[in-house]
Parts: sequence; C-alpha cells; structure tokens
Amino acid sequence: MLEQKIKALAKAYSAEFISVRHHLHAHPELSYKEFETSKFVQSKLASFGIPFEVKATTGVVGIIEGKNPGSRVIALRADMDALPIQEENETDYRSQNAGVMHACGHDVHTTILLGASKILNELKQEWEGTIKLIFQPGEERNPGGASYLIKEGVLENPVPKAIFGLHVHPGLDLGKLSFRKGRVMASADEIYITIRSKGGHAATPHLTADTVLIASNLIVSLQQIISRNNNPTSPSVLSICSIQGGHTTNVIPSEVKLMGTFRAMDETWRYKAHELIRKLATGLVEGMGAELDLHIDVGYPTVDNDPALTDTAWQLAEQYMGKENVLETEMRMGAEDFGYYTQIIPGCFYRIGVRNEAKGIVHNVHTPKFDIDERAIETGMGMMAWLGSSAGA
Repeated sequence: MLEQKIKALAKAYSAEFISVRHHLHAHPELSYKEFETSKFVQSKLASFGIPFEVKATTGVVGIIEGKNPGSRVIALRADMDALPIQEENETDYRSQNAGVMHACGHDVHTTILLGASKILNELKQEWEGTIKLIFQPGEERNPGGASYLIKEGVLENPVPKAIFGLHVHPGLDLGKLSFRKGRVMASADEIYITIRSKGGHAATPHLTADTVLIASNLIVSLQQIISRNNNPTSPSVLSICSIQGGHTTNVIPSEVKLMGTFRAMDETWRYKAHELIRKLATGLVEGMGAELDLHIDVGYPTVDNDPALTDTAWQLAEQYMGKENVLETEMRMGAEDFGYYTQIIPGCFYRIGVRNEAKGIVHNVHTPKFDIDERAIETGMGMMAWLGSSAGA
C-alpha cells in the first residue's frame, strides 16, 4: 500500500531531515532576503533529481511528475523566511544570525516539504498526476511572498487543482493534526499614523498642538471603531502596538508616530473599517489642531479552507494518523498569505502539533524560546506526501 510505503520512508528519512531542519534553523534569513535558504533548497531538490525554477528572486518551484502527469495537479507550499527576533534557546542548532530567528517554524515547514518531496519523487510510479512544490519567500512581511509568486505565474503551467499548506502549532500536542473547514484565519492590514504640530514648551501647551495628548485620544477612540461599529458576532481586532515621539520631560514633540494592525474575518467589514478609521482619525487630529498622515497598508486576505477539499484531507489524515489524532483547529485572528492562494484555487491550510510539555517545549510562535519536538518532522513530511499523492486522485 502507498500509505505504508510513505510511512516507511518518512521513518527512514527522519534523522536526515532533522539535520536539514537544524541547518535551516541555524541560518535564518529575513523576508525577501532568503538567498542562502533558497540556494540550500535548490541544492536539495537537485540532489533528489527534481527539476525546479526560481521565481520572485528567492522562491523555488519544483515539479514531480507521477503516472499520467496531466490527470491532476496538486500544489504543496512551504514558507522560508524568519523573524527579527533574538533567539534565547541554548541548543546546538540555535540561530547563528544575530537578531534573526525561525520563531514561526518556517524552517520546519521547509524541512517537511523537502522531506515530502524526496518521498514523493521516490514513489512517483505509485501515484497519479503532478505535484508542484512551492518554497515561498516573504510570508512574514507585506505584501506577502505569495502575491509575488502568483504574479509570476506560480499557479499556472500547470494549473494546480488544489493547494495544501501547513503550520506548526505549539498549542497542539505532538502526534496530532488539526483542520477547519471554511474561514480559518483573519485578514491583516498594517496602520501607520503620524501626528504633526510645530511642537513647543511643555509649560505653554496653548501655543501648540499637543501631539502626545492627541495620540492618546486617538488610540482610545480608534477602539470604538471595533466595539461600536462591527457586528460583535464577527471577530475583529485593532491593536496599536507602537508609539514613538518625544525625548525629554519638558518638550511637546513636533511629531508622534503610531503603528498597529487591523484584523477581520469579514472582507466587507474590513474595508468599511478602513473608511471609519480614516474619518475618525482625520476629524480628531485636525479638530485638536494638528496635521495627520495616515497610511493603511492593505495586507493579506482571509484564509478560506475549501470545505470539500478540507473534508477530503481530514479523512485522509484520519486514515494516516488515526481518527483520535485529528482534531478541529480553532479559528484564529492571526493572518497568513496562504489566503492569496485560496482566493484563486481550492486550498487547505492545516496545523501540525509540535508541543511536548514533558520536555518543556511549550513556547508560542514569535517568541525567543519557540522550538518544536522534532519527531513532528517525520509526521509532517509523511502526511504532506500522503496528501499530495492521494488528494483528488
């Protein structure tokens, strides 16, 4: 049986791909700067005998043809970029690049897809169709590497029937997978605000506009956009995460900058909120005597898992993992540029458990101590190979 052959190869190659993950984790690169990571992926695909091309500067797209290559095309995607975080783990494979860390598990995703690629290539006479391998740059930074790859034709020649992607889940125990049908992740937009006045002495605030006070009022008032305008049954979050302005105790600064993020699960409300944010900010800031510069950087759309495809993947996962090990994932306000793919073709974005409390592997993504139980790599590459070879067959 194909399933058993995949499991056997995943087990046999487990140590090899844990070493691959160690290399990737030790050499993280920021979004759109994944030059060495891209070269490493290319070298691995070449060693497997898998043809590939480079797109969007650092993206790598491989092709594996099984029997009857035109009968179906399935895309498998992994992201490659890291985050600007200083790692605090004391492991042999800790980051060697100061201030850069694979704190979101993209090293794991890349490793899993490389492992799945090797398995699928070795078993290509056992399954039907074509597998398109997408190693993607820039998931962590607008406008998202997926958008660049799509513009360069990653979903063409051949056109995938469906696309699968996965993400590590530190809240889910090792040996578990989770799926969700329909909308699973939020849209994400970045907000940049600058409030300006001529500045002045703190003892004479009447001679200028107090940019700090205005910023404070604006931060509080913006929360009303969510609480008073959005349907409370539809999740939405506005968070101002950065305030920059002033440098001493007695000077009203001429400029205060704010940065934040807006997340929504409803695309209609998303753009209505943009209008409300602009209207409120303009009225408040100008009404208090200052000037406003506001930019909303429209980011990733919602991630929508195709119900039929996800149902198929769920059943295949239960067959591969055992029904008791496949759960329903929670809806999340986090964002993923995988959403760009799901706007065009049916997609399924699922999660793989990496948590092991007994070993202290409990830290969340985007933190300096994030890590995984690396036994998840065997599960991950086997499961991705199984989905690629069996979904839509």
